[in-house]
Amino acid sequence: MGFREGTQEFEITIEQAGERLDKTLSSLYPDLSRSFFQKLIKDGQVFVNGVPKKANYCVGEEDLLSVTIPKAQEIAILPEKLPLEILYEDDDVLVVNKPKGMVVHPSAGHYSGTLVNAVLYHCKDSLSGINGEIRPGIVHRIDMDTTGALIVCKNDSAHIKIAEQIKGHSVTRRYLGIVKGIITKERGVVEGAIGRHPIDRKKMAVNVRGGKPAVTHYHVLQRFHNHTFMEFELETGRTHQIRVHMASIGHPLLGDAVYGNGKSPFKLQGQTLHAAIIGFVHPATGEYLEVEAPLPGYFEELLKKPL
Repeated sequence: MGFREGTQEFEITIEQAGERLDKTLSSLYPDLSRSFFQKLIKDGQVFVNGVPKKANYCVGEEDLLSVTIPKAQEIAILPEKLPLEILYEDDDVLVVNKPKGMVVHPSAGHYSGTLVNAVLYHCKDSLSGINGEIRPGIVHRIDMDTTGALIVCKNDSAHIKIAEQIKGHSVTRRYLGIVKGIITKERGVVEGAIGRHPIDRKKMAVNVRGGKPAVTHYHVLQRFHNHTFMEFELETGRTHQIRVHMASIGHPLLGDAVYGNGKSPFKLQGQTLHAAIIGFVHPATGEYLEVEAPLPGYFEELLKKPL
């Protein structure tokens, strides 16, 4: 279930019985954190069978939860003159090469310096509005420390058509990355449904309850002493998909502080993952368009080192 404002009621199932109240709520609302619900409970916005309970209350089968989610605070998102590497642009779409460390759209703690702030300045009033004021033009996203090609839609018609392609898994998305260890097979496929981690809500995990099907194809490009340089192609586009899938088979991405195992000796800022190619049917012309984002300098330099 996604984020919804207002009051809602839920009846506890046999599978949920015995869980802490705050944990149950965070599983019902994967987009909201456990700490958010702990505050909500403290503020008297959560009731069990009409009675307020503490966060550590263990819910019972057929308990009736009543939750009131407050309206999100409106935030003024301002245009900012930020460096923006444009790979392709016309009247309908913009494809940019997102740098490492840039958040795609504003969120808690990141209300400026985002890609949205940059494209608002560049595009002025020419952005789709389907995702609302906080995410104008944004039809998909990549992680803060992942670099590479990202589509921005400049009108609602383009947004709808690109979103349909993403939903239908017809958009070409190829990534380049370096993983720990040696992958022996030249090509392979990693499959495993991805959903919110049952304990750490900031992470994703494979084969968890409520997970969505996810498929990642890989191709080995170069083997080093302790690492493998690879190309990945997404058949689906789940949150953190490549990072989670590679970690699940024992080969986390180099520099991944969330899913990796141990510190990197190369002083990296996050995972070595780059969205190298994105291809889609142009929403206006109907022709296939493929755009390539060059590797960032840090990545090229890393490939020259003894890995």
